[in-house]
Amino acid sequence: QVLLVESGGGLVQPGGSLRLSCVASGFISRFKAMAWYRQAPGKERDLAARITGDSSTYYADSVKGRFTISRHVVQNRVYLQMNSLRPEDTAVYYCNGDTPYGVSYWGQGTQVTVSS
Repeated sequence: QVLLVESGGGLVQPGGSLRLSCVASGFISRFKAMAWYRQAPGKERDLAARITGDSSTYYADSVKGRFTISRHVVQNRVYLQMNSLRPEDTAVYYCNGDTPYGVSYWGQGTQVTVSS
């Protein structure tokens, strides 16, 4: 069993920055990809950013140019640097890891609120 634990959420003013962190209980190198999803109230959970084992990245159009996903293999951590935050970025952010075996793991989520 792999546990993913997110941290770093909170309240920030529009235009501010936050860095989310996800730590895995096992080696993140076992995942073919790791990602950050987000779910706003009353909406579906959507992919925000994804990073593969060879460090290729994907960003949703809504966060492109503002968010950066990265990973630290030795520390078993994945980060999401969020800059120029907007009220519409308010959501619960979830860390996700996909294994090559078709199993997907999720963290418990961390709340990000962008408001003045």
